[in-house]
Amino acid sequence: MGANISQLERDIGADQFPPNEHYFGLVNFGNTCYSNSVLQALYFCRPFREKVLEYKAKNKRTKETLLSCLADLFYSIATQKKKVGSIAPKKFIARLRKEKEEFDNYMQQDAHEFLNFLINHINEIILAERNQTKGGSGTSANKNGTCTGTGPGNSLNGDNAQQPQEPTWVHEIFQGILTSETRCLNCETVSSKDENFFDLQVDVDQNTSITHCLRCFSNTETLCSDNKFKCDNCCSYQEAQKRMRVKKLPMILALHLKRFKYMEQYNRHIKVSHRVVFPLELRLFNTSDDAVNPDRLYDLMAVVIHCGSGPNRGHYISIVKSHGFWLLFDDDMVDKIEASTIEDFYGLTSDIQKSSETGYILFYQSRDATT
Repeated sequence: MGANISQLERDIGADQFPPNEHYFGLVNFGNTCYSNSVLQALYFCRPFREKVLEYKAKNKRTKETLLSCLADLFYSIATQKKKVGSIAPKKFIARLRKEKEEFDNYMQQDAHEFLNFLINHINEIILAERNQTKGGSGTSANKNGTCTGTGPGNSLNGDNAQQPQEPTWVHEIFQGILTSETRCLNCETVSSKDENFFDLQVDVDQNTSITHCLRCFSNTETLCSDNKFKCDNCCSYQEAQKRMRVKKLPMILALHLKRFKYMEQYNRHIKVSHRVVFPLELRLFNTSDDAVNPDRLYDLMAVVIHCGSGPNRGHYISIVKSHGFWLLFDDDMVDKIEASTIEDFYGLTSDIQKSSETGYILFYQSRDATT
């Protein structure tokens, strides 16, 4: 190898370097690591990357949107002459700041809130452009990227149930269905209600695993006293048992670990750095009896990591799996890491240690996903 070969290329090895793959860090424009870390994770979600590049190839339009800026960024990375380097996502960040005023500053933002906004907003752009193509009124994408769901797991929510839309490729990749099952303890009637989700938000406990967190997510809750359930069969309020289970497992399962918790005694959010093991392979056990694909096996393919002691300070990085090896993206820096290093991001076994690097958003890709 020549003297101008980067350390990353040396670490991977010329004969091992995947053809047609590029590993480019993203320049930080003043606390934009929240965006950089999520964009890297999404770029290495192959089904997502391919749809974004396909969108770029099909849409030669002039109107700039956040999706067109994302497509330009992905295309720019995918067509670089060099294999490694860094790129400045200047146009994307400028557009993001135009689209949502909360991001129009140089403060540290929450990576999950950014992911939430981006996925919802892209979905709305696709729907709006589809309506315009069909000659409909074509409502413009909601500028605030508000989501429609109120359930515990659906912060990134799909469309309102009142307006069934043909699914977009965002739905096809990220959307799953949760079913809320409520059993009246008086008459034993079970009623269920479905809701869409683009990610699952899970609470974290000390020294647990993702499987444990998901089991807890689907634990049975008793509705009693002031929180009784109005049973249609009994025509009255009754004690009931309720649980949430996964009815449709998505192609890409995004799991958000709720690491920032509001503490009244401090009057602010604090970081929960508990150790939570996330395996390289995952199978969901909290599926409903009528789940479409209950045995789906998932592989971990990206993790957005929060480094630091609190939500408004610290830093975001991401690790991604690409062609069988793991890479760490820290803004414009890219390094190859061993799979065993992933354990460093599970969290802390003791709350005495203050600063930590902890998995925050996990991306699992189903093994049967067609790419």
